[in-house]
Formats: sequence, C-alpha cells, structure tokens
Amino acid sequence: MRLVVGVSGGSGIPYAGSILRALHALGVETHLIVTSGAKRVMTAEAGGPTLADLTALAHTVHDDRDLAASVASGSFRTDGMLVVPCSAGTLAKVAGGFADNLLSRAAHVTLKERRPLVLVLREDPLPRPMLTNMLAAHDAGATLMTASPGFYHAPQDVEELLHFVTARVLDQFGLDVPGFRRWKDSGA
Repeated sequence: MRLVVGVSGGSGIPYAGSILRALHALGVETHLIVTSGAKRVMTAEAGGPTLADLTALAHTVHDDRDLAASVASGSFRTDGMLVVPCSAGTLAKVAGGFADNLLSRAAHVTLKERRPLVLVLREDPLPRPMLTNMLAAHDAGATLMTASPGFYHAPQDVEELLHFVTARVLDQFGLDVPGFRRWKDSGA
C-alpha cells in the first residue's frame, strides 16, 4: 500500500507522528508533505514530534513548494491520502479546489482520481465558513474526521488517546492497527 500523508498547520502534530509510526510499523509506503504552517506549529507544540521525527518515518519526503513532485500527478498511483492535522486553511483549499502548494495539489489529485482522502480536523469551535467548507469537501468526496478520541477503552495516557484516533483514521484505508480495542471488543 502507498499513502500520501499531509501535515498542515493545525494544532495536533502528535497525531501525525502517531499515524506515521503506525504506517511505518504496518509497512505502508508513505509520501510525506509538511507545510510551512505545520513547521511553525511544531516549534510551538513542545514535546511533540519534530520535523526530523516525522521525516525519519516516511519513505519519501516532498517539499510543499514542489508542484512537479510525483504526488502532484494522477498518473502516480497511490491508495489515497490523509491530512493530519488538517488546518482550516487547508480545508478551505481542498473544498474550493485551490491547489497553491503540493499538499493542496495532492489532495486535489486524490479527489479527481476518486481515491480516498481523509481530512483530520483539529480545531474548535467550528465557525460557519469552516462548516460550509467541511460540507463542500465531503461533497467532493473527502472523508472528514475530527481528532476526537474515545474513552470507552479507559485510556491511561496521551499515547493511548493518540492511538485511538490513529486506528480510527487508518480504518478508513482498511488498515488494522495492532492493540486497538473496538467498542465492546474484549480482546486487544
């Protein structure tokens, strides 16, 4: 399997680290795109993964300014794309088909090729323009998720909360994350 992983400037970079670790462990080929906004947020979210941490987990790292990268073309086959975290600005670009950087172009390509695109939002409260953009992205074919962990599995730490969201996001691609307990599932 080959997935494009976009990291945009929303708070929640630890979710990106958790997903990249899971994909790495599952042997999924990853093509990573980190926006300049995400790089700025990383410095503010002390204790979270660094750019070096994220790039070490990816098979290929693409410069967000490189609109000629492989993932900018529909002829480059992937099994889909996820954006985690997905900022309100990136959501607006996806909803409006505005492809001014590699992340938004790769998302556009994913939609035009009718491949799965999962946008993991991490922002509250949700103003009307964002809700409108969520609906437009949904209508274009994207799956929208919030980085909202469940608590029925009695998490003991932040890693377990991240793991829950990671597993739910990767469910969208048919991937099973080891150790994920589903609702009313007695096994781990």
